[in-house]
Amino acid sequence: MFEKIREDVRVVFDRDPAARSTLEILTTYPGVHAVMFHRLAHWLWLAEAKWLARLLSHIARWLTGIEIHPGAVLGRRFFIDHGMGVVIGETAVIGDDCTLYHGVTLGGTSWQKGKRHPTLASDVVVGAGAKVLGPISIGAGARIGSNAVVLRDVPPNSTVIGVPGRLIERKEPPVDTEHREKIASKMGFDAYGVTADAPDPVAHAINCMLDHVHVMETRMQRMCEALREMGFEPGEDDLPDLGSCEIVSTAEELHKMQLAEEVKED
Repeated sequence: MFEKIREDVRVVFDRDPAARSTLEILTTYPGVHAVMFHRLAHWLWLAEAKWLARLLSHIARWLTGIEIHPGAVLGRRFFIDHGMGVVIGETAVIGDDCTLYHGVTLGGTSWQKGKRHPTLASDVVVGAGAKVLGPISIGAGARIGSNAVVLRDVPPNSTVIGVPGRLIERKEPPVDTEHREKIASKMGFDAYGVTADAPDPVAHAINCMLDHVHVMETRMQRMCEALREMGFEPGEDDLPDLGSCEIVSTAEELHKMQLAEEVKED
């Protein structure tokens, strides 16, 4: 048990860049405290001292804001970052090298006795606020996005986001993304998250929009060239400058624009 505790302390240096010393970890990391309490409470639980185990886990919850049932099984090098609001149920099983963030719930969906909580394989990361519910299995290396609600098994090395949780298929980035950057700069915003493999529906929508605009511009240019070759001049209509259509990024900027319009009207 003590060897596991030493590993739990050492692993913080690998997963939290803010950690500076062992003393800091031992005195200021509630996630580490909760795991230490659980190691002892779980030992008492297996020794049939169940009331004492529940009392110890209750004290740990009061001190750390993290609730881990003493019957839950935690693997080696388990890390809870920040930790407030984490709930881990009685029949939950967590493998080695897993990481949970604050607000995570590994809960049940039934009042029936028996296995009713999730099983996490090794190297699973569960983002802040995510809910993993029921006797389901999360495969090794899986990533659960923040605030996702997962009710079904998750295959290894996959990513789940959304409510209800859905798998995200990661694609290889396209060879040429220069056109996306050019169009995004014309429209007055920085394509902050428009990477091809980003598991973000908003980023995916922006990707599709930029690709669509690029294809339409290319087609229009070819059509105009073909018309000119046929002796027809399509004309040069004035198009709005995309650079003047900058996106308002903050409420403060929107308020300034409204005030400017009111001044013009006066």
